[in-house]
This record gives sequence, C-alpha cells and structure tokens, in this order.
Amino acid sequence: MSPNVAARPLEGRLVVLGITGSIAAYKAPEIVRALRAAGADVQALLTPAATRFVSPLTLRTLTGRAVDADLLDLLPDGRIGHIVAADSADAILVAPATAQWLGAMAGGLAGDPVTAACLATGAPVIVAPAMDGEMWEHPATQSNARRLTEDFGYTLVAPESGELASGSSGVGRLAEIATIVTAVVRAIGNAPVREPNAAKRPPTVASGDLSGRRIVITAGGTEEAIDPVRILANRSSGRQGIALAEAARDRGADVLLIAARVAVPLPEGVEIVRAMSVAALEAALASALPAFTAQPAQGTASAAGATGADALIAAAAVSDFRPVGGAATEKLRRDGELVLRLESTPDLLAGVARRLGPRATRRTILVGFSAESGGTTRAAEKLASKDLDLVVANDVTAPGVGFESLDNAAVITGADGATTSVGPAPKRVVADAILDRVAALLAAQR
Repeated sequence: MSPNVAARPLEGRLVVLGITGSIAAYKAPEIVRALRAAGADVQALLTPAATRFVSPLTLRTLTGRAVDADLLDLLPDGRIGHIVAADSADAILVAPATAQWLGAMAGGLAGDPVTAACLATGAPVIVAPAMDGEMWEHPATQSNARRLTEDFGYTLVAPESGELASGSSGVGRLAEIATIVTAVVRAIGNAPVREPNAAKRPPTVASGDLSGRRIVITAGGTEEAIDPVRILANRSSGRQGIALAEAARDRGADVLLIAARVAVPLPEGVEIVRAMSVAALEAALASALPAFTAQPAQGTASAAGATGADALIAAAAVSDFRPVGGAATEKLRRDGELVLRLESTPDLLAGVARRLGPRATRRTILVGFSAESGGTTRAAEKLASKDLDLVVANDVTAPGVGFESLDNAAVITGADGATTSVGPAPKRVVADAILDRVAALLAAQR
C-alpha cells in the first residue's frame, strides 16, 4: 500500500452520512471533517428530527453537496436525492443512529431519507448508535440492532460508556469518531468504486453563506494579575466562542479567533491570537478592527478591506475590574486581612463601536453578549447603549446551561427588535443560530 493510500484510505470514495435526531448529531460536522481528511467525498442525509440538532447549511458547506432532509424534496438538478445517494455511495454511514431509527430500519419503514437510502442501496451500511443507556439496553433496541447485523449484514459500531446527555453515565455514548471512520474503511475494503462518474453522484453546490467573509470572534475569560501568582478571573470556559469559530469556519468564513483563557482545545482551520488580559484583548481588537476610514465602494459586499472584518462576535467574558496601579511585583504575603483596590476596565465592545462609527453607516456587524443572572432583560439596554447590531443574552445561573456547560440557552435580539430564542441546546447549535442572524444582516447590506 502506498503512503498516500495509507494516509487517505477513502480517496475517491463517496460516503453518504445519514444523521438522525440524537443530541450527538452535533458531532456530525466533525465526522464529515474526519471522512474528508481520509479522502472521501461526503453527502449528508438527515431525518427531520436531525435538523433540530445540526444545521443543514453547515453540512452543505462542509460537504460541498446538497443536503437531503426531506423524503419528497428533489436535488437541485431534479433527481431524487436518496436514490442518487443509494446508487452512488461506496458506503452509507448512519451516525448517530437513534433507537427510533434502529426500529424503523429493522422494520423496513422508509419514512425519511436515511432509511430510504439504506433500503435502496447495495453498498455496505455502517451504523453507530447513540442514545440513553437504558434505551440502548432495552430488549427492543437490542433486537433491532441484532436484526440489522445478522439479517441485513450491517456493520454496528457499538456505543461506548461515558457521560450521557441525560446527565447519567452508561453505555450509549457515540463511539469515537476515529473508531467510526476505521469501521467505514474496513467495510468498503478493496471493493471497486461504485460510481466513478461524478455526474452520477449527488451534485456539488456553491460554498456557504459566510464564504469570503472575515469574522472576528473573541472567546474565553480574561484574567487580571494581582501578583506574580494570583489572578482575578471568571468562570468562562470559552466553549461558546470556540463553537462560534468552528461554525463560522464550517460556513466558509475566514475566522480570526482572539482567545483569552479557555478550558477546551482551540479549533483548527482558523487564525488564532491569544490575549489573556483586558489590555491585551483591547490591543488585539484594535489590530483586527482598525478605525473606519472610508465608505466601501458602491456594490462592495465586504467591509473587511476598510475595517478589518465583516463581523465581530464578542463572546469573551471580559473582566469588569482590575487592580488599581496594576499587579504587585512580588507575591503578596498572607498576613491577616488583604484589601484590594479595583478599578473598572474599559468597555471594549462599546469602544469598537465608537471607533467604527454609527451602526447606520458602518458595515461591520457587531454582536455582543449579555451574561445575566435571573433573566435576560438587559439586551435592549445593551443594544442601545453600545450601538450594536445584535445582543445574545443568556442566564448563566439557569441549570444546565451557561458557564462550564456543554449546552446553552439564549435570546438573540436585533436592533430592529426581532428576537430569536434558541436552546437549551448544544453550544454549536446556539452558534449556528447566532450566525444565521449575522449572515442575514450581511446579506441585507448588498
């Protein structure tokens, strides 16, 4: 085997990814990226419930192909999507697969594009279930899973043990993505490419709705030194900002992520600048968003040439206070009571808005966050006082969402008064809802 084949074992293959309505569907973009990295072309099929967990637009951008989420819809070229997928796929991977889907597939019920494609294909089918532990262990689910493997010859990538969406632990967690991709490679083996003619495969489509756009995103929590050892910090993990960066990247944007202190890995495929303190973050923003100096030429879609970005999404939790006079040069001794004198830090987003000019004339979309406790009522006040285009308000004291959580719930309010509520849902889902509003505002500028 040549080194190139070893590195890209799915080169030239078409893998159809069927996504069902499990909360683990938020991992679908990473599955696509892993399949693409292995050399595969990917076509996404979604059940109706799956569209509640992952954006078809994101999948269209990542795969470069039309997404089939309705059994009755036709592809842009007029062909029947699930039949084209079934006829041209080298493998169909269903990940995640819910208990509902396992039952429908075991019964041969073609009520969605995923089951319909599996019924209509001669390609190997790989199934990676994800669900609650008790649901996975139920005799009905186990019986359905056995029928798929023993009667249909499908490959089952068993769920793993770990923390589940319900908060409990058990067997039901989606298998690791590397394990799933390996199962696809093995299922295809050395079989010839089923449909080498690109014209007979699902059609390619234009790039995502943020293609060609420059998006600046801040993430994480800033910290202010008290002395060489101690800091003032906050509880932000950076998860929401990083989810925004990944979603914007997957929708075609050129992303600059300005990251303060974060508790999760930084994403690949984006430009990253680290800025731990308020002063460092202010300097990074000034560099990324220089003062607006000239109105873009008539018909210019992007303001990036004049202001450095088409949008700024300020998701970082910026410290409100810092020690007066800066940090002590030596470690403070623990000798009884310690009194710290603090001063307010500058409002960075309001400063950016002033520097770029009034909302009515600037072309950079400004998005602020309002982390609140006990409700989300201050969004309108922040929109007006900071002259923003959008404010994303979330109650960080609500159970299961906000700081240090995998999920979030937010109300997105625009300067026009329009509101969008999203969640509780994975932070990637919230990120796509925010970007939907940003993309609409950018499109309206044309």
